[in-house]
Amino acid sequence: MPTIMTHAVSAAALTSGFPAHCVPRRLIILGAICAIAPDVDVYGFQFGIRYGALWGHRGLTHSLLFAFCCSVLAWFVGAPYVIGLARRAILWIYLFLASASHSLLDAFTNGGLGIAFFSPFDASRYFFPIRPIDVSPIGSDFFSTQGVSVLRSEFIWIWVPSIAFVIVAIVIRHLFQRSKGLAMCRSQPSTSGKIPK
Repeated sequence: MPTIMTHAVSAAALTSGFPAHCVPRRLIILGAICAIAPDVDVYGFQFGIRYGALWGHRGLTHSLLFAFCCSVLAWFVGAPYVIGLARRAILWIYLFLASASHSLLDAFTNGGLGIAFFSPFDASRYFFPIRPIDVSPIGSDFFSTQGVSVLRSEFIWIWVPSIAFVIVAIVIRHLFQRSKGLAMCRSQPSTSGKIPK
């Protein structure tokens, strides 16, 4: 798995792809929580839950069903900050994508078991064909040379693309607002009192 801070970064970057009136920037923390939440299953090791079990690591809490449930719960927290049904629907889409991004990123890692995307209906675990992200060690092993290697890998494969996504989203939004402003200026009637020929 990528580190929890990297999961949070990817969710934060995702907000730039949505209008601020649909996904208020104050809800970045809520999106980050959704992106981190699936790793609650690591505590199962302390209770003897096997890695490959339903409630094991990368099991049920990494499924799309869990992402849906998590996003619905988070939506009830964030909905009061958004006005309008359509905008609230867009907020839910963001929260679902933030939740699901955790498992999607984990499926690009080069270690551990695969992701139970369709749990509990299908216990099969999946990886993507390309797995360039170094898997993060669980527990105190993170503070080692392997942990440094993981951070380097995450910076290259997640942080840099996230920053690029934010820049592209901002540029597109700026160009859209500019073109919209120009269109509004052209549609305004002349104030000179003269009737155009």
